[in-house]
Amino acid sequence: MSTIADTTLWAVTLGGFAVLIAVDLFLTRRPHAVGLREAAAWSAFYVALPLGFGAWVWLAHGRQPGVEFLTGYVVEKSLSADNLFVFLLLLGAFAVPEELRQRVLLYGILGALVLRAVFIALGAAALEAFSFTFLVFGLVLAGTAVKVFRDARSGHGGPVDVGRMRSVRLLRRIVPLTEDYDGPRRLTRVAGRHALTPLAVAGVAVLATDVVFAVDSVPAVFGITTDPYLVLATNAFALLGLRALYFLLAGALSRLVHLGYGLAIILAVIGLKLVLHWAHGIWPAVPQIPTTVGLAAIVGVLVLVTITSLRASAGRRSVESASTLASGGGAREDQHRQRSRHHGEENAR
Repeated sequence: MSTIADTTLWAVTLGGFAVLIAVDLFLTRRPHAVGLREAAAWSAFYVALPLGFGAWVWLAHGRQPGVEFLTGYVVEKSLSADNLFVFLLLLGAFAVPEELRQRVLLYGILGALVLRAVFIALGAAALEAFSFTFLVFGLVLAGTAVKVFRDARSGHGGPVDVGRMRSVRLLRRIVPLTEDYDGPRRLTRVAGRHALTPLAVAGVAVLATDVVFAVDSVPAVFGITTDPYLVLATNAFALLGLRALYFLLAGALSRLVHLGYGLAIILAVIGLKLVLHWAHGIWPAVPQIPTTVGLAAIVGVLVLVTITSLRASAGRRSVESASTLASGGGAREDQHRQRSRHHGEENAR
C-alpha cells in the first residue's frame, strides 16, 4: 500500500509522538484540577500542531495528501466529541476526583494509541490483500451510522452502571479491587494483599470504551485515505488532544444536543464513499466521492448541527427559566395569601 512516508519519516514522526506523550506524563505527575485557562491553552496547542503538520504535508507531498490528512483529522476530531460524552459519564460513575481525572484520561489514551496502531496495521494489510475490505468497512460504518442515529433519538446520556461493565467484571475475576481511592496510585494494599484502585479500573474502562470507538473510527479514516501513515497521524493527533478537549468542553457537551445526528450523517457519507470506491474498482463507470467534496460535506454538517444544537439548547433554557419564574411567582402569591389570611384572623381576634 502506497504511503508518503519512508523509514526516516516514520521514525521521526513516532519519535515526535513519544516526546509529546513524555511531556504529558511529566506535566500530569502531580495531580491537580485542570482549569479552563489550562485546558484552552493545551487545546489550542493540539489544534495548531496538526494544522501545522497538515500544512507541511501539503507543501512537501502535494495537495492530495494534504487534503486527505486534513479531512481525516476533522473526522477524527468530530468523532472524538462523541467519545467525550461517554468519558464524562464514566468518570462520573467512578466518582473520579477532579484532580485525578486527567491522569485517568491519559492512561486510557495511551493504551488506545497502541491499540489503534495495531488496528491500523491490520486494516492496511486487509485493504492491501482483499479489495472487498472497502465494502466491509463501508457496511460497518453504515451500521454504526444507524446505531448512532438511534442513540441520538432515544438519548444515551443516562447513568453508567460500572458494576455491569464487561471490563470491570473481567478485572474482578483476575485481581482484587478496592472501592477506595489511594491518591494517584493505581495499585494499593488491602488486608495484606495487592488490589487495584478505582483509578486503575477507570483507566481500563476508558481504554475499553475507546476500543469500541475504534471499530468505526479507524475505518472512517481509511474511507478518506488508504495511506497508513496519514491514518496513524490523524488518530494520534486526535487522541493526544482528547484530554485537553475534555476539560474544555465538559460543560458545553450537554448543549450539543444534535451532535449525534451529525455524526450519523458523517459516518453514512464516509461509508458510502468506501462502498463506491469498492464498486468503482469492479465497475469503472460507478462514480466516486472526491475527498474535497467529502471534506466540504463533513464541515457543513458539523457547522449545521452546532448551530441547531445551540439554538435548541437556548430555547430549552428559556423555557426552563420561564417555568422557574412562574413557579417562583406562584409560590410568592401563596405566601402573600397566607400572610393576608393570617393578618385577617389577627384583626378578627
